[in-house]
Amino acid sequence: MAINFDLNDLLAFRAVAELGNFRRAAESVHLSQPAFSRRIDKLEQALGVRLLERTTRRVTLTTVGREFEHKVRDLLSDLDSTLLGIRGVAATRMGEVTVACVPSTVYYHLSEVLARYHAVSPKVRVKVMDAGANDVLLAVQRGEADFGLNFIGAQETDIDFTTLAEERFVAACRRDHPVARLPKVSWAQLAQHDFIAVNRSSGNRLLLDQALAGVAHRPQAIFETQHVTTLLGLVEAGLGVAAVPAMAMPGADHPTLVSVPLVEPSVTRHMGLIRRRGRALSPAAQQLFDLFTAVKPAPRKRSGGKPR
Repeated sequence: MAINFDLNDLLAFRAVAELGNFRRAAESVHLSQPAFSRRIDKLEQALGVRLLERTTRRVTLTTVGREFEHKVRDLLSDLDSTLLGIRGVAATRMGEVTVACVPSTVYYHLSEVLARYHAVSPKVRVKVMDAGANDVLLAVQRGEADFGLNFIGAQETDIDFTTLAEERFVAACRRDHPVARLPKVSWAQLAQHDFIAVNRSSGNRLLLDQALAGVAHRPQAIFETQHVTTLLGLVEAGLGVAAVPAMAMPGADHPTLVSVPLVEPSVTRHMGLIRRRGRALSPAAQQLFDLFTAVKPAPRKRSGGKPR
């Protein structure tokens, strides 16, 4: 007896299994919700089992559904790999890729890689989702982005983390600020000045709070912002000093801002590529992913110097 379902039905099932939401899953495969529901119903009827438990708030897999999801994921992964070999280079020259990233990577690394990618694949549309570290991680886990650039995710069981660079946190200040004259500055010294920080929802704030838990004299924020770019705007306006990843600082030729190495303790973070474990990338996405690993970030020159 023939089983009456097709590849599109399996793709719809994988989408709802990954996203846990009918609306988002329908959008991800470019179907209306009624059409998407019909695909799932057709698959369940063909198999003669319920794959999903649906409530008004969420969708979960049944026991059979979980087992079937593993088989479908392996099947589609093998199919993607086969098509990747058949399509070859031509397939990488069209399509769409979505990359999630923390904003500090844009000027430092992302823009350079995208320029090289566009030169060899000008017809591929690249969507950049610039967001906070937690949102970047969720976008990759939910399949909303093909992969991401982030400094968290290495501890997640469903994420593969490929380190691209290790960077230190530095003190950010104006060139005419007393801290700018120092070859390096301790956290205790930084605490003597008005301090600007990102708020507690930020991945950078969590990392710093953990690293400085044992520091007796640490800076206390006078101002808090949600994004590092806003924080640097306040520093540039002369409202205080801040601690930011070196990657977030503008270049050494910036007329106003300067970075100074932070010590006692030195705090670092690892920036890397994150992708969902066990999920094959499309040919276009794989080509861009590989380019990120091939083009290593160059060491950032300190934006220091005498005040001017």
